[in-house]
Amino acid sequence: MTKSTQHAQTSKLLNRNRHIFKLGSLYQTLIGTIVCLSCWGQSLPSGASPLSTQARSKLVAQTLSQAETQPVPNNNNSIDIAPEILNGSPVLQKWLKGIPDVQNEIKTEPSFRTRVKLGYSQYPSANQAGGFHAAINDVFFGRSGLSASANYNSSSAGNRTAYGVDAQYYLFPLGGYVNITPLVGFRHLETDKYNRDGLNLGAKLMIVPSRGGGADVAISQSWVGLGSPTETGLTTFSVGYAITENLRLSTDIQQQNAKENYDSRIGFGLEWMP
Repeated sequence: MTKSTQHAQTSKLLNRNRHIFKLGSLYQTLIGTIVCLSCWGQSLPSGASPLSTQARSKLVAQTLSQAETQPVPNNNNSIDIAPEILNGSPVLQKWLKGIPDVQNEIKTEPSFRTRVKLGYSQYPSANQAGGFHAAINDVFFGRSGLSASANYNSSSAGNRTAYGVDAQYYLFPLGGYVNITPLVGFRHLETDKYNRDGLNLGAKLMIVPSRGGGADVAISQSWVGLGSPTETGLTTFSVGYAITENLRLSTDIQQQNAKENYDSRIGFGLEWMP
């Protein structure tokens, strides 16, 4: 027997073994499927009967058809956020409603809020007399930089009283961390040495390290009767720090400079932010 003949016979034998192996694998798969279907049929409740071969084929066809036609959800346009996180975040709620105009918000939404103040005042220049003070600061008119403020303070002995109203117009975008405004208003000043009534002119600097009313610092300088013989200067430094979403602790120091006398006041109080 030549080598070529032996090689041909060997190839035929290998091909036949491959076919036998494939048939064996197919037979094992078929037997496994029959056994699984038989076990599934036996596991049905006694009141039910196994599905027929035709019914099983129909069920498989229906399942495949539903899988092909069922729309796939678009997860790119949905955000899975826990309800407690969403309810506690106004920023997320705003962004889910639509993309906000951030540039316009920075320009028109103040980084500091309207504050209603009530507290205790100490007058070092009036023999440490005690008293109280009340104020409302920065009531805004619409979404402009125009706001109004009013304040009142008085000693319990009656030898110190001051009150007035002012209009402010903030020159920089309201959402910034620093802002400045001119002051124009009316002021009444009364001490045991003089009385003043007149136009109050000046400027105020706002520094906001924590936006939304969390904390801010205000420094103002104004003059009652500017340029007149009774000109009186008012220098005020105030700080507010939030302890809750709507309540803050505040302190302010004020120096009142007139030709007749130099008077001072220190105030401590609570501020409510509506």
